[in-house]
Amino acid sequence: MSEMKSKESGPLSGVCVLVGRARHQAGALSSELRQLGAEVIEIPFIEIRKPRSFKPLDAALKNLSSYDWLILTSVNGVEAMWERMKRTPAGKTLLTTTRSGKTLPWNGLPWKSGPSGPRREMKARAASAAEGRIRIAAIGPATKKAIEKRGVKVDVVPKEYVAESVVRSVKKKVRGKRVLLVRAKVARDVIPRELRKAGAHVDVVEAYETVVPESSRRKLQAVLGNPKRRPHVVTFTSSSTVRNFVALLDSSRAKAGGRGRPPHTELDGIRMASIGPVTSATLREFGLPVDIKAKEFTIPGLVAAIAASHNDPFPRDRRR
Repeated sequence: MSEMKSKESGPLSGVCVLVGRARHQAGALSSELRQLGAEVIEIPFIEIRKPRSFKPLDAALKNLSSYDWLILTSVNGVEAMWERMKRTPAGKTLLTTTRSGKTLPWNGLPWKSGPSGPRREMKARAASAAEGRIRIAAIGPATKKAIEKRGVKVDVVPKEYVAESVVRSVKKKVRGKRVLLVRAKVARDVIPRELRKAGAHVDVVEAYETVVPESSRRKLQAVLGNPKRRPHVVTFTSSSTVRNFVALLDSSRAKAGGRGRPPHTELDGIRMASIGPVTSATLREFGLPVDIKAKEFTIPGLVAAIAASHNDPFPRDRRR
């Protein structure tokens, strides 16, 4: 009874939110929204699939010892990479040891104690790094958590969880180094382009691809066309979700690379909620408004931004 009462009186009570994350990832966002009283409709705008070939990724994992840095930009990339590492178990070992074979503790480097003081200790740590430990950068806390769940230390997480911030965090450290970037088939080229400018040798490998889930087309159009089911808010957690959302509504325009607001009125009065600046830019490219913006580019940040929008009240309970 108390749980029901808290949901009914929550800041999002009477507000319907359409969650478009991939089916296997929608749970966290949907759960947090429901805890605040929202009604949630889940229709995936994106489907995660295996790449057409794993050969490039497998080859990179077999040669992991030749890289100085590994950069992962999504939880999907982490999951796909570790799944393939089951076929090349030496890869995981290389992420937790130096090339000389020393096992690294959780802090990432073997400590050398003694009376020599902190300066020599720092030099010893630097020397250990020079032995060849692969350093890891994750684009944000969710990706970091996914890596650390697998027992591997993450060295760098940028202050802002976007590609540009990843570049700023590592570009002074990668000159002359070999960098492996594991990502989706279609992704922005900011990281490889800018790190190459900084003097790094960057290999980009595809770990997965995102596609439009055709089964969602009819469901989405049915929800938007029904006054009793229309959501107040649609959430977007990546540029891919934006592009696929438009494709689901208007496939011919999306395939032609068209920009501008889709030629329909289904979206009138519905607020668009964006997880971060790159997603917001993609919304604007398609002529869609950015009504709600997360201050922290994470799922909790997106939920907080939707909840905070009560200062500009939603038309509540319009389906009743």
